[in-house]
Amino acid sequence: MEKVVTFGEIMLRLAPPGFLRIVQARSFDAIYAGAEANVAITLANLGVSADYVTRLPNNDVGDACLNYLRQFGVGTEKIIRGGDRLGIYFLEIGAAQRGNKVIYDRANSAFATINPKDFNWNKILSDACWFHWTGITPAVSEGAADTCLEAVKKAKEMGLTVSCDINYRSMLWKWGKSAKEVMSQLAKFVDILIGNEEDAEKVFGVKAPEVDVARGEIKATSYENVAKQLMKMFPNLKLVNFALRGSISASHNTWSGVSYDGKKLYLAPVYDITHIVDRVGAGDSFSGGFIYGMLTYKNDLQKALNFAVAISCLKHSIYGDSCIVKLDEIEKLMKGITSGRITR
Repeated sequence: MEKVVTFGEIMLRLAPPGFLRIVQARSFDAIYAGAEANVAITLANLGVSADYVTRLPNNDVGDACLNYLRQFGVGTEKIIRGGDRLGIYFLEIGAAQRGNKVIYDRANSAFATINPKDFNWNKILSDACWFHWTGITPAVSEGAADTCLEAVKKAKEMGLTVSCDINYRSMLWKWGKSAKEVMSQLAKFVDILIGNEEDAEKVFGVKAPEVDVARGEIKATSYENVAKQLMKMFPNLKLVNFALRGSISASHNTWSGVSYDGKKLYLAPVYDITHIVDRVGAGDSFSGGFIYGMLTYKNDLQKALNFAVAISCLKHSIYGDSCIVKLDEIEKLMKGITSGRITR
């Protein structure tokens, strides 16, 4: 199968055990996490050749992060070393009516201080068919935004499929330019745009009619209107996908997705997830699952979408940002087997 390259920042994730609040914590569970790394792990776990590109500090923490990626089969040969520190984020996992909380500590990280001269995109992309990035990357710093722009331009020049998850993070867009200004320039080189139920509104000002995200009221068919407007803004787009979360509480969500190809809106099944273990990274597994579906099922867009929603539904049952599920588990869920019975 063809190779996928993803590009972005990976961080040390520190979370209090169980459902403790940060102010209660006397210890933290440590793992590594980042949107584009999560996509690479999702793909590698499914047998797709996936290279992850980032910059890590040349110290023991950077080494530990490399080892974390390698255990899942992610290609790390194109990762560069340098900078002073690995970015960190603290995660407080919510429950019932108390939502998750994130605190970033990533200023002046090894990735935040990159510049375009650090990466040889001709070499990095030489054996790839697909390049994936998210809106988190250009939000980190001006250097990261400039590097991302060079990467997407080169990927298009070399004939790769380019996908982007909008992934709006309000706490990161602090370096000078707005998300809309930067993302509008980058989106000109994107073939497949992915978002959640509110990304398009927050970045591009395109709101889905008859939807109230804050109240968890999501109407899937409303996103055809959003997709059409995005395709008018960016005529190069071939597909627009949305992962759709209806938040009943922090522990209970509905989960689905849609895809629009310029002619037809495809709707995925709706899953009722009543006992969420960890929702962080679900959107990344949706992206990874969709890329897998497009590479595997080729022209069957409905099946690719259903696969993306099924794998990201299962991600809610897994602690950590990474989606570690087996292909047969996804296929069972796609067939409607939702009982969760023990396998032995």
